[in-house]
Amino acid sequence: MPRAVCLQHVPFEGPGAFATALSDRGVPLECYLVPEKGLPKDPGDLLIVMGGPMSVNDPDPWIAEETDFIRAALSAGKPVVGVCLGSQFMAKALGAAVEPGRALEIGMTPVRLTDEGRGDPVFGSCPETFEVFEWHGEIFDLPKDCVPLVGSDIAPVQAFRYGAHAYGVLFHLEMEEAGIENLCRECAPDLEKARLSAQQVKATALPQLPQLHHMADRLMGHLLVSQR
Repeated sequence: MPRAVCLQHVPFEGPGAFATALSDRGVPLECYLVPEKGLPKDPGDLLIVMGGPMSVNDPDPWIAEETDFIRAALSAGKPVVGVCLGSQFMAKALGAAVEPGRALEIGMTPVRLTDEGRGDPVFGSCPETFEVFEWHGEIFDLPKDCVPLVGSDIAPVQAFRYGAHAYGVLFHLEMEEAGIENLCRECAPDLEKARLSAQQVKATALPQLPQLHHMADRLMGHLLVSQR
């Protein structure tokens, strides 16, 4: 039985629908709040790297340690999913620049498949243009040897694949209603900067969560097949 490991950076951004998809398949999931508890001894058979309000460019020692940890998992060919901050960790670990975008992307945002994304086993079944839940201010370049899958006007690289089984995803497929409420409460200054209200964000996002969770389930299923 494969074992999944989740790196969290704040208590209010957990694995959400990813945890449900793993539980439905009988896969155990271990969660580690890295800034407080440190890194696990190994990345397991599937590594999930979650979001957080910090930057991968911050000087905290644990950020450099986690970047090295993720780089080692990628180099070993482990299945990895990086979400929001987690995708920025992956991009940095693979040598790409991570820097502020020209605007915050918060709430449901239209994104589009790239030519390569149309043939991807996870995202290839998505419509040409679809909406995802986002909450980020920083973006990244496409890392070397990676395939661009999804983009938007503000973030040309919204999702990428490294090898066959590692995905960096700037948006949140896993987000649940409680997670959105937590973000709106804990990151309220971002809403003010984006000139949005919590009510607006929730009203547009909640009806679309089942669609996002379907994609989250497909992503987990694809990565677990690689462990058979």
